[in-house]
Amino acid sequence: MLSYIIRRTMLSIPLLLGITMLAFLIIKLAPGDPTALLIDPRIKAENLEGFKELYGLNDPIYVQYFRWLGQMIQGNFGESLIRQGIPVSEMIMGRLPNTLLLMGVSTLIAVLISIPLGVLSATKQNTLTDYSITFGSFLGLATPSFWIGIMLIMVFAVNLPWFPTGGVATLNAPFSIWDRIHHLILPAFVLSIADLAGLIRYSRSSMIEVLRQDYIRTARAKGFKKRKVIFKHGLRNGLIPIITIFGLMLPSFIGGSVIVEKIFSWPGIGLLFFDAAFQRDYPVIMAITVIAAALVVIGNLLADILYCIFDPRIEY
Repeated sequence: MLSYIIRRTMLSIPLLLGITMLAFLIIKLAPGDPTALLIDPRIKAENLEGFKELYGLNDPIYVQYFRWLGQMIQGNFGESLIRQGIPVSEMIMGRLPNTLLLMGVSTLIAVLISIPLGVLSATKQNTLTDYSITFGSFLGLATPSFWIGIMLIMVFAVNLPWFPTGGVATLNAPFSIWDRIHHLILPAFVLSIADLAGLIRYSRSSMIEVLRQDYIRTARAKGFKKRKVIFKHGLRNGLIPIITIFGLMLPSFIGGSVIVEKIFSWPGIGLLFFDAAFQRDYPVIMAITVIAAALVVIGNLLADILYCIFDPRIEY
């Protein structure tokens, strides 16, 4: 197994390098540059040129890329162009705990709701219950998260002031776990909807396939209770494909958190990326892009490893 992990990791390195190169070229070829935000009648042209020379913006693209890549390998993502003097790694680490908290709670919500509903839909196939759960899952996949977030804010934060409109905690208030949970409920639920709906579909399809197997019929023929057959024999095997999906969910949370964190003013990596994109803060954009690309690679690697661990029919 160790050799398999090493081979998969080595194959992931060229892919990660290709992603960083493509992302760097796309960002550098975008119209405008960071100095456009510094245009002011009081700023002289030579000062703008000095700013470009200081950060190497006048160098060829390939020189900028390899210089940035060399620093990144050493763990140095540079300094922010907008917030001069502040390291990018410090900015990311200051926001990372909030994003991890949001991702963790939303993952928990998605798992606790989707698997029971998927199993229920599979056992009630072609009934009103199955059709209702299926319709709800398709509706969750088709509805944009930003629209759901805005609607929830209007209903539960404005019309019914049960939850705050945004933020991670109440301003100028002492630390309180309940206050943090109160601010976390709406954004975590919105972030979990897309993955929740997808997991319902995966778990339903997997359970339907498992319930048609011969060993399930044999267990029922031996007189085992239906609940025991479903949860002891069927669910254990039906969850094998679902376990591998968890690894693929990692990058989706980063992408989804950009919109959700902006809507709810949640101070995480997603909001930092959103602001950096509008301010053309290239070091911050590239650092978060690399993190997201690394999560994609790691997620696929984890999915392959988990599939081999939980399914003994798969050989390394």
